[in-house]
Amino acid sequence: MGSREEIVAAAAKVMREQGYAHATTKVIARTAGYSEAMLYKHFRDKTDLFLSVLSDELPALGATLAELTADPGRAPLRDNLVRVARLGLAFYADSFPIAISMFSSRELLRSHRDRVGGAGPRIPLKGVEDYLRAEVALGRLKADTDVEAVAALLLGACFQQAFLTTFEEREPADIAERLADTLLAAL
Repeated sequence: MGSREEIVAAAAKVMREQGYAHATTKVIARTAGYSEAMLYKHFRDKTDLFLSVLSDELPALGATLAELTADPGRAPLRDNLVRVARLGLAFYADSFPIAISMFSSRELLRSHRDRVGGAGPRIPLKGVEDYLRAEVALGRLKADTDVEAVAALLLGACFQQAFLTTFEEREPADIAERLADTLLAAL
């Protein structure tokens, strides 16, 4: 593992323990065993590092959604929905403790939103919508399926579970199959 990967892993650890707002680049660098100068050799700032944590350290929700959108028929619809739900649950459970501290300050939230172009939290939602549109095109979902509402219901449930998991300091419940089955029954 190289210095960049070690810094991202340390950032994930520190951000999970202290939240984004309180995780300083100095503490992250020290936790990784490097100087702050080495951190800045790889990352512009803490937001750049946070985005790397989201893409490198958390469950690969985005990559899986891109794969499913490109070839949705590879597996049964239910299996795909269970997979999306499991990854959504894991992604939000892992990212919630890190991301929630951004809401502690309007200035911090505004700065982060400006940096990520405002799209940050919408990216997984759009990925699920795109995947569901691919399922509609295959005919495995009805043509009139409201993919935006289905995506919001699925990821909203995953997000709610992450909130409860974080609040109650417990392991996330594996309700992926129940979420998929409930959605399919309604569709």
